[in-house]
Amino acid sequence: MKRHKRHPETEAVRGGTDLAKKNGPLVTPIYQTSTFEVTDNDQQVRATSTDMFYTRYGNPTNSVAESAIAELEGADAALLFSSGMNAITTGILALVKSGDHIVAQEDIYGGVTKFLTSWLPKLGVETTFVETANYDQHARAIRPNTKLLYVESPTNPTLKIVDLRKVSALAKQHGLITAIDSTFATPINQRPFEFGIDLVMHSGTKYFAGHSDLICGVVAGRKDLIETIHSTRTTLGGNMDPHAAWLLLRGIKTLAVRVQRQNESALRIAEYLAQNRKVKRVYYPFAEGHPQRALAMETMQGGGGVLTFEIDGSHEDARQLSESLNLFTLAPSLGGVDSLVSIPVLTSHAMISAEHRRKMGVTDQMIRLSVGIENVDDLIADLEQALAGVRSQEHVQVG
Repeated sequence: MKRHKRHPETEAVRGGTDLAKKNGPLVTPIYQTSTFEVTDNDQQVRATSTDMFYTRYGNPTNSVAESAIAELEGADAALLFSSGMNAITTGILALVKSGDHIVAQEDIYGGVTKFLTSWLPKLGVETTFVETANYDQHARAIRPNTKLLYVESPTNPTLKIVDLRKVSALAKQHGLITAIDSTFATPINQRPFEFGIDLVMHSGTKYFAGHSDLICGVVAGRKDLIETIHSTRTTLGGNMDPHAAWLLLRGIKTLAVRVQRQNESALRIAEYLAQNRKVKRVYYPFAEGHPQRALAMETMQGGGGVLTFEIDGSHEDARQLSESLNLFTLAPSLGGVDSLVSIPVLTSHAMISAEHRRKMGVTDQMIRLSVGIENVDDLIADLEQALAGVRSQEHVQVG
């Protein structure tokens, strides 16, 4: 783990850039090129391992964004990918081979569940799923051929919190690589490397970009692992376009201030929903009554901008409520400046079985909110008018 020289707000704005006084552009240029010219073949050979050879291998604009993210995370290095799923799949494929075994928690993004259960078995890689907070079960699932321990925290969409210290200690005891999907947390709220995690993955589409206008994936981690993943990325070709990397850099500059606002607003909304008789249960790590609130507040700077709740009604009531909102746009994804609403069983977890969703606690009455940067009182008023159409009433639970 790298030592942080500056606060996260400063690293978000200035990280990855040369701070020496010079004549030049303040904003990183877009190297919108597929290839780079050389003067002779000897230079061509030397350029192969740099970011000025061919953009599938690397690009100067992308390199600045990668350095900025590595600095924010406190990692040795970082890599950009064409999507969050491409970051996760390429990262895992780079580290496992036929005959290897993965231990993964049950509560992870549906797309990753599908990759682990439907695609990796074709390559001879098996995955055992374990209860997210049951670390004894994690330990029992480890085999001699286990290579990777994969977690997600906070989880999508039930907002469970993983004790990263326990995960890291268990992995080190058995010589395993640890990888986390930290999309919901961002490095503003949580830096997994400080707890000994080897690889941190993000859908950069979400908070890093912050404006719902690009698709991006990120892997940050130990130098040796990043080098291995880079080689695989070069072969599979999941690199990010330089113009998208430039947009990503622009988004990163406001990451800290956006996340702080989203933390504050999401907590206010969670508290409002917890008092509404038409809400059955609220899921938010920093909310009173969340079973892992103490762990969340000890290990995170904020609860994040995503919260989930279940209404006291049917699946049709949940659908109607989501369609009745005005300031919360009905759309998948999260982390942007615009507030969004979605129903997990129809979006993020639609591609996995109902049985697996049941084990995760993902219900038909569940609604996920991604809180943007609008005025929180306006967002609460929007929820209040939509909840007026829900008929049933029941005492609320928080967890």
